[in-house]
Amino acid sequence: MLVSQNHDELVEWIGRCVLPYEGYARAWLRRASVKPNEIDDIVQEGYSRIASIESFRHITNPRAYFVEIVRNILFEQVRRSRIVRIDTVAELDALKITDDGPDQERTMIAKDELVRLKRLIDELPERCKRIFVLRKIDGMSQKQIAERLGITENTVETQVGRGLRLILNAWAEDTHVIRGRRDANHRQKTLKNKRD
Repeated sequence: MLVSQNHDELVEWIGRCVLPYEGYARAWLRRASVKPNEIDDIVQEGYSRIASIESFRHITNPRAYFVEIVRNILFEQVRRSRIVRIDTVAELDALKITDDGPDQERTMIAKDELVRLKRLIDELPERCKRIFVLRKIDGMSQKQIAERLGITENTVETQVGRGLRLILNAWAEDTHVIRGRRDANHRQKTLKNKRD
């Protein structure tokens, strides 16, 4: 049970503290001229590495931690590659994670992701949504929610976990659809440019 609980906590932490910065990492990889399919692989490998850590409690800046993992993965690929684009090297050198002030792109990405997250929360089953919002948005304890709604703490925990899983699964599906549209648009532009 301890492993499952730690895993659930890690999944919750990733969803709350890391997932919101995926767009930032992807934007940085695009600026580094990484191909779209390679971006997907790098981001997936980043999540895989985070999922394999024993504890996340020592991580004080999840954005910097995630982007540093993505950066290291790209460095590993560059080292293995025989041909490296000069703009990729320049972008690697320019990446600094110390400034916590949002730029326009990050602010726009964050707003879009908040709208997306709100929609996914709104799509949860009613009971699950109510409990999830009380716990994750309003910050109430499991005990407070259980007392308020006249249910057990175990039910609160189950519904919050269910809500998180539904949101993460829907987020992944949405991301796949968005990537598919973006890749299709990119292919159309490439074909048009080749014809011109």
